[in-house]
Amino acid sequence: MKRVSDIDPGRISRPPDRVKVILAEGEQKNQGFVIKRVEMRQFIERKDDWLGDYSLLTVLVETDKGTAEMKYDEGFRGPDALDSAVTMLTQYVGLASLINRALIELLQQ
Repeated sequence: MKRVSDIDPGRISRPPDRVKVILAEGEQKNQGFVIKRVEMRQFIERKDDWLGDYSLLTVLVETDKGTAEMKYDEGFRGPDALDSAVTMLTQYVGLASLINRALIELLQQ
């Protein structure tokens, strides 16, 4: 199965520090793909005594034809970085846009 990513592989070569599942066991159809799972992942890359954790937030979209992992955000975002990003993504039209972006990545490979 195809796996694409727009992230330097060295940054996501280990398991994420935290994961939030946004969609699981899904059968949502979009542009000829079946979206099976969507999750947001947090990789804490470093800690600063004053600024806190530097996080890389990625989104993993798993379909019947492959998986795409894309950078969502990064920086010193505070202790609630993952929860805040998931809330923002799910409360606005961001989820549909994100899924479409992942499908475009898969189609281009």
